[in-house]
Amino acid sequence: MESLFGKIRNLDAYPKINEDFYSRTLSGGLITIASSIFMLLLFISELRLYLHAVTETKLVVDTSRGERLRINFDVTFPALACSILSLDAMDISGEQHLDVRHDIIKKRIDAHGNVIETRQDGIGHPKIEKPLQRHGGRLEHNETYCGSCYGAEASDDDCCNSCEEVREAYRKKGWAISNPDLIDQCKREGFLQQIKEEEGEGCNIYGFLDVNKVAGNFHFAPGKSFQQSNVHVHDLLAFQMDSFNISHKINRLAFGDYFPGVINPLDGVLWLQQTPNAMYQYFLKVVSTVFTDVNGNTIQSNQFSVTEHVRGSEVGHLQSLPGVFFFYDLSPIKVTFTETHVSFLHFLTNVCAIVGGVFTVSGIIDSCVYHGQKAVRKKLEIGKFS
Repeated sequence: MESLFGKIRNLDAYPKINEDFYSRTLSGGLITIASSIFMLLLFISELRLYLHAVTETKLVVDTSRGERLRINFDVTFPALACSILSLDAMDISGEQHLDVRHDIIKKRIDAHGNVIETRQDGIGHPKIEKPLQRHGGRLEHNETYCGSCYGAEASDDDCCNSCEEVREAYRKKGWAISNPDLIDQCKREGFLQQIKEEEGEGCNIYGFLDVNKVAGNFHFAPGKSFQQSNVHVHDLLAFQMDSFNISHKINRLAFGDYFPGVINPLDGVLWLQQTPNAMYQYFLKVVSTVFTDVNGNTIQSNQFSVTEHVRGSEVGHLQSLPGVFFFYDLSPIKVTFTETHVSFLHFLTNVCAIVGGVFTVSGIIDSCVYHGQKAVRKKLEIGKFS
């Protein structure tokens, strides 16, 4: 047994030196303190990496089909009233959403940005008594109200009982209302009066759009939109205004849900109009993104890049529709972000490398300093050092 222990003892790679042969120096102590501090800092850094998730990024071809695209927006127009602002969306598949009202909220704001009123949408005052009937007479107490659509009826039974319904009927026909005061419903509800009352106000519009996941555009512009000879136009005559100030601030614009690390380049962007009328265009490239956290939860979302262009015009010379347009296209590439933790064995390996590396390097430095000092002292003793 003793011979076995003796053989094992001969394999000792760490032979021990008697303390009587140790030589402790000031330089060695300073190097030990410095290397210990450096070792501690590296250990803390490695521990932080181990405790925090690491995000891996991959690029793959987007093979998804038939998905929907959710566009979240929050835009403020400081000089455009809510009563004349409308939102339209359309895509290359032919799907159109004109004068969108569902899932959006409008806030009337004053010149200082204070909220005056929050409403779903719509315009108009309470109706006065005895409105004009479709047959030409005034409404009596024993009759059911059925207002005229002024030639825009789709059938003989159609009724337009409000200014908004008349405008909608005209929109479907592709017509424009040149003078709202000639429309009984608009005159009773004070259409032009409310526009004048809201003059100088702004509008904050926010909500979301649910559209096909294909290239398309959505835009904020004054007036009700309609198709005329296969051309998308807006009815601006009804407002009897020469110019529209579309200065705007994009508080938030996102394609899909939020995920950690996402950067939306248009958040907080402010543009002030310098000409009487202008069309401001944003061209967006949308990239599908999948984020998976350390618990395996997946978020399907999107990122986008953007370029901008503005077209201005003078008073009375509308070369283009005033408004803010967002044209988006989809990238064929999908980005995947996956959060992972460093394994404990990898952490342990790095810690051992830190301890061993710092210990070895500090030992080399200490040896160089010690032998250098020893050589200098020897030359001083024999008087050869000058």
